[in-house]
Formats: sequence, C-alpha cells, structure tokens
Amino acid sequence: MSKKPRVALFVTCLVDLFRPSVGFAAVKLLEDAGCEVEVPAAQTCCGQPAFNSGDRATTEALARGVVAAFAGYDHVVVPSGSCGGMLVKHYPELFAHDPAMRARAEELASRCHELVSFLTDVMGVREVDATATVTATYHDSCSGLRELKVKRQPRRLLASVRGLELAEMAAPEVCCGFGGTFCVKYPEVSTKMVADKTADIARTGAALVLAGDLGCLLNIAGRLKRQGSPVQVRHVAEVLAGDLGTPAIGEPAA
Repeated sequence: MSKKPRVALFVTCLVDLFRPSVGFAAVKLLEDAGCEVEVPAAQTCCGQPAFNSGDRATTEALARGVVAAFAGYDHVVVPSGSCGGMLVKHYPELFAHDPAMRARAEELASRCHELVSFLTDVMGVREVDATATVTATYHDSCSGLRELKVKRQPRRLLASVRGLELAEMAAPEVCCGFGGTFCVKYPEVSTKMVADKTADIARTGAALVLAGDLGCLLNIAGRLKRQGSPVQVRHVAEVLAGDLGTPAIGEPAA
C-alpha cells in the first residue's frame, strides 16, 4: 500500500481571519484525494502586502519563517492564487542576493501548488462528490491565472458538481480591481474595475460567483452588496467540498 502524500496547508491570512470555511473545505478536498494533511502552527503571512509595498526587509523576515515552517512536507498547498504565486514566483527572486536562502526558496517553490491545480494536476482528481443546484460563473484571479496557470482546473471539477451549470462571463480573465494594496492606493480606478466585473457577472444570469482567491471574492462581494444584488459569492473550494451551509461571503451568520 502506497504511503499517503504528506501535505501542508498554507491557510493564508484572509482565510484565517475572514473565511475559515475555505480552510476546512480545503482540508476535506485534500483528505478525500488521499492526502495526509497538516496545518503548521508556525505559519504566518507570506509577506505579499509588504512585498508589493516595497518593504523588502519585512518580506524577507516573513519569508524566512515560512520557508522554515513548511520544510519537510511532500507538498505545500495554498487555497489562493496570489499567496501561491508569492511562494512560487517571488520568494526565489526575493533572495537573489543570498544563494543559500534562494536555494531553499526554490526548493519550497518546487513543492508548492494552488489547491485546485494540485487536486487535478498532481493528485489526478477528476470529479468531486458534491451537489449545488445553481447557475454559477467563475472569475479567474490574476495571480492564479497568470503566475500559476490556473484556468481549466476549477472548471473541470465544477463540471462534476451535480446540478451546477457554469455560465461564463464575457471577460472572466479581466481583473476585478482588488489587487491587494492597489484598491487602497487607487480607489477610484479599483471601483470602476469592480463595477465592470459585477456588470459582467450580472449579464451571465448566474446566481453564484466563484473564484479561487478570497481577496477577489471579498472585493466582488462588497460591490454586489452595495449594488443590492442577490448574487451570492463563494470560494470555489467550498462548492467543490459540498459546503453550501456556510453563509455566502458578505451574508450574516446564521
């Protein structure tokens, strides 16, 4: 009998603080796929906000801690394209001046995967045991799409969800305007971008919008609520794990 792969879940700050149900959904999906899952207690922020703001000293300190916390696992899985992109693409360049640390960052990057792409591309998952009788649309987050090539994988698994119909937006790959600190630095531009995104969502007729990045989802949900839209917002992992009992993002707790 082959040994189960030992997988560490990188929870992310937004999941930890705003949407723990995504973390629980990720654990369920990974265990259903045959993984032994651990959540290292020493993990911290990946450092992306500091990195995007030019604070390399803080970013390096955080990155060193993350590299140490996730040493020794077969795989590191992240339910976020942006945090996953930080670990995979930006950690190695962050330590370009430190060959020994760069080698450790590259080794971590080689074991790090976005959640849904890990399920499909590494574990070979082709279907999930979930039901959601709803028309949904999917937003491709910038980092997941452009840095980690996540596009077909969520759609493949969503196609196996009983009762779910996927209605594509005209421009699912266009940024929603969140961009981490971008939405704070350029609020007017960000607001126009998310308004364009919610208009695109409305044209699909979908009752549910999904994505793999909680930052994008919080931004989209906020705009939809301010517009009085009934469209619900969820992380794709929640639907794939069969969790429709948790209130949608932006809705009051039951």
